Amino acid sequence: MTSKITYLGDLRTSSIHLQSGTEILSDAPIDNNGKGEAFSPTDLVANALGSCMMTLMGIKARDMNVSISDSIASVNKIMQAEPRRINAIEIVFDMNYSPDDKTKIILERAAMTCPVFLSLHPEIDKRITFNWK
Repeated sequence: MTSKITYLGDLRTSSIHLQSGTEILSDAPIDNNGKGEAFSPTDLVANALGSCMMTLMGIKARDMNVSISDSIASVNKIMQAEPRRINAIEIVFDMNYSPDDKTKIILERAAMTCPVFLSLHPEIDKRITFNWK
């Protein structure tokens, strides 16, 4: 088992990662009857994409003996009204590394092999931008 989710009431959940004990709170967003005081479940999906892509680049960078530490991914989730679902996820990677063209291609391709990227419904528009130092 990966996690345990408890409904806390008032449209809030607590998710506990069983291996580490780390907690994530989620709230319904303001535009869907919630308080918006924590990540919404769909925010977590969008964030998972950016985190997964950065992790895959980190693995490949480590294998190549280069560092992408302090790189930043800015995530924007765009919702659709009918049916209510994620329409698009925009991620801008501001990479704290200045690679040659070959390394850049390898790292960007690694990001696109992220399991979250490959698991998202094909109708979700994934707009990915890489800015290299």
